[in-house]
Amino acid sequence: MNYEALPPINAILNGTSAVLLVIAYALIKRGHYRAHAYFILSALVTSTAFLTCYLIYHAHARATYVDVRFPDVPLALRATYKWILLLPHTLLAVGMLPMIFISLTVAYRRRWATHRRFSPWTMWIWLYVSVTGVIIYWLLYHLFPGMQCAARVATAG
Repeated sequence: MNYEALPPINAILNGTSAVLLVIAYALIKRGHYRAHAYFILSALVTSTAFLTCYLIYHAHARATYVDVRFPDVPLALRATYKWILLLPHTLLAVGMLPMIFISLTVAYRRRWATHRRFSPWTMWIWLYVSVTGVIIYWLLYHLFPGMQCAARVATAG
């Protein structure tokens, strides 16, 4: 498997999830409940595929890469990236998993009042995480490739 292909695939999956969520939002606002459900489930599939690819990539990265500390990137940019973008993205990504499960569960059980109160929070957090995932990819792999937290090293033997 070519593990180097996974980061752009992850960005595509995150971007696709974001687009699907926006379409699902527009559909629910127009009262197209069934189409909304299909787009939410499609976003779930792409987000699950992202998470799978992300975990595979980082499991491989831990075995074959070493950490570097943002070489040749200004301190202000490192701090902004880590504290303003990456930390909220990571915390919300972890927090959204139970939120998605709850939102889907109450919808499946047809508890519409609970779904209407709870799910908008889930959708906005999910959308934020998907969009910031694409931004993080763009920063790490295109704008400032020196910011990648992992750098390939020659493996011995």
